[in-house]
Amino acid sequence: MASLDRVKVLVLGDSGVGKSSLVHLLCQNQVLGNPSWTVGCSVDVRVQDYKEGTPEEKTYYIELWDVGGSVGCASSIKSTRAVFYNSVNGIMLVHDLTNKKSSQNLYRWSLEALNKDSSPTGVIVSNGSDYDREQFAENPVPLLLIGTKFDQIPENKRNEVLTRTAFLSEDFNAEEINLDCTNPRYLAAGTSNAVKLSRFFDKVIEKRYFTRDPSQMTGFTDRKRFNFKSLHYD
Repeated sequence: MASLDRVKVLVLGDSGVGKSSLVHLLCQNQVLGNPSWTVGCSVDVRVQDYKEGTPEEKTYYIELWDVGGSVGCASSIKSTRAVFYNSVNGIMLVHDLTNKKSSQNLYRWSLEALNKDSSPTGVIVSNGSDYDREQFAENPVPLLLIGTKFDQIPENKRNEVLTRTAFLSEDFNAEEINLDCTNPRYLAAGTSNAVKLSRFFDKVIEKRYFTRDPSQMTGFTDRKRFNFKSLHYD
């Protein structure tokens, strides 16, 4: 059997948001029984049928790189972690829907990954400036926003939480998926989540193998400045 072409997708977010459980569900189609903290980076593989059901259908490997750690860690750790960000084709930004801080930290995670060569710490932040979502509109690396622990949100709070995630989705110019990683039905075939997920992976493959712009085939290298109003480093 011939080896399949592959793409690299980062899975980023705070510790404890459920990245490992998500990756296990996506790759093994099973619930992870005993999740543990990820040290460094863990890689698993999923098979994706690009443009399934069309004459252009082709099978690819999706490498999911689950990056451990915290955005608040020392700069030396961030510098070490930067090796995982080479040749990135797509990014999943994962946050805990019951934890607003994990949602806010997605901005820092995206900055660290997308601007890894811009400064010694891997991050550029302009303090006191408005966040410019147009910067993400020009980002060639496809993004997908994933909220976990949806089942733990009380019914009377769900509209509030979904409104907040909708704003995040707009900021990152990305589609959003909200789910419970302990329940496979959230990603069952034919659901809106499954459609969004397949569409994201197809977009990653499209950018990697069918774009004419070489800079979009190996990852984000444009050193642009991202501006935020409320997020900053001391």
